[in-house]
Amino acid sequence: MPKKLRIGIICPSEIAFRRFLPSLRQVEEAEYAGVAVAAPEEWGGEGMGEAQIHAAIARDREKAEAFRREAGGRIFDSYSALIHDGEVDAVYLPLPPALHFKWAQAALEAGKHALVEKPFTTSLPDTEKLLALAGRKGLGVHENYMFLFHGQIATIDRLIEAGEIGKVRLYRISFGFPKRAAGDFRYNKALGGGALLDCGGYTIRYAAHLLGKGARLLAASSLYEEGQEVDMSGSATLVNDAGLAAQVAFGMDNAYKCELEAWGSTGCLRTSRVLTAPDGFVPQAVICRGAEEKTLQLPADAAFVKSIRHFCACVRDDATRRMRYDEILAQGRLIDAFQKIAAA
Repeated sequence: MPKKLRIGIICPSEIAFRRFLPSLRQVEEAEYAGVAVAAPEEWGGEGMGEAQIHAAIARDREKAEAFRREAGGRIFDSYSALIHDGEVDAVYLPLPPALHFKWAQAALEAGKHALVEKPFTTSLPDTEKLLALAGRKGLGVHENYMFLFHGQIATIDRLIEAGEIGKVRLYRISFGFPKRAAGDFRYNKALGGGALLDCGGYTIRYAAHLLGKGARLLAASSLYEEGQEVDMSGSATLVNDAGLAAQVAFGMDNAYKCELEAWGSTGCLRTSRVLTAPDGFVPQAVICRGAEEKTLQLPADAAFVKSIRHFCACVRDDATRRMRYDEILAQGRLIDAFQKIAAA
């Protein structure tokens, strides 16, 4: 029986406890190794005093104890200790985006595979450096846009390919959510906050999936609001080599929206929760043709479980690993193009 991939978590974050751990239990080829709490010199809180840092680390240690009660595993006293532990094969990085490059690089240099929460990094040069490093060492990396692995995505693809709405003329993708709690990293520029790197990345990644290879940015804009140091919303138009377009819109501090509309020559397809369907949730698609409206039940699924399985495949299989490198690089290039166009 092949050895299970032993995955350690860098930082006892909420998503790691609420989503990653329960999902990992369902992945036969991997197992939980433990969670790391930052050492004082590793703490990334800008402008924090020594007492604040030690208080934050103490809170993280309490969280780590909850991980141990829930799933066993070890508590590592530093990120570096986890990364260099001989019994850990891979790391899961649910840190704020600005910290992804530093700790993914450290993990790869130590010979560990890296499952990184989206976005992979906050800049194209950093993404290129990590992918080059992973390639030289033959290591698997994965950017956790888990919605792509949900069964509804493949079902929507099949409905469109089967001609349910005729020839597609335009895609529209919208994703936004209400205001988050004070102190959320999404409002902190130094931690890689902002709408583009959060909800915007989802819409651009799905647009690239729908448009296929050759997807590129034609137009992009970002909206900043007084009193905020990060972009709060944005929109863009992408096209492929055939001229098919996708319009995306995204934003923080918005009414919740998570929708796809595919506008075809004979009908329209609309969905909600296309990017954020939780485990067991049954999504729906509505197909309209003139006055006729048909509602279809899409499959329930466990996207995080399937995303972890894909990461394991990237570790085992060279072709899968290199395909993933290409996909991560393509996403990084689209985000970079958005930033440059919006700033022009």
